[in-house]
Amino acid sequence: MGRTLVTEVVDTSEAIDVAELYDAHADFVWRSLHRLGVRQADLADVLQDVFVTLHRRRSELRATSPRGLLWRIAVGRVRNYRRRAYRGSETLSASPPDVGGTSDPERALEQARGRERGRRLLESLDPEKRAVFVMFEVEGLSGKEIAAKLALPLGTVHSRLHAARRELIRALEEER
Repeated sequence: MGRTLVTEVVDTSEAIDVAELYDAHADFVWRSLHRLGVRQADLADVLQDVFVTLHRRRSELRATSPRGLLWRIAVGRVRNYRRRAYRGSETLSASPPDVGGTSDPERALEQARGRERGRRLLESLDPEKRAVFVMFEVEGLSGKEIAAKLALPLGTVHSRLHAARRELIRALEEER
């Protein structure tokens, strides 16, 4: 029995240059992945996964901004990353750089503990709530900007932000 090979004609005049997008947005994706809880040792792999996924979904770029699509892909890749069973036994080996620049060792230790506590609290949120919380509180985006980037209704953005804040407050109270 013979097989017929079907070929698809692709219009290359509007082809998306993923390498160009990588050069323009890799730093943003790297920071986003780190803030979403990807461990330092895994950042390069997950970053690559985001851009491989972007390459597969490049036709969607015509309908949305590259940064918004990259954010949605990153959130999905982080969700998959968090599901991996091996991740539960890993420990964080690198800490974020010292932002305070203090020469007081006690203050530096307290700042490091605060960053670790914040990372742990953010990691406790599910990826959808965490994404909205980070975009609003860390990146400084408005609710409307988040809704546009994540292709969500504005009400969903507000409800996820409210739920994330509520969960973080509850977690802080439990630590005390």
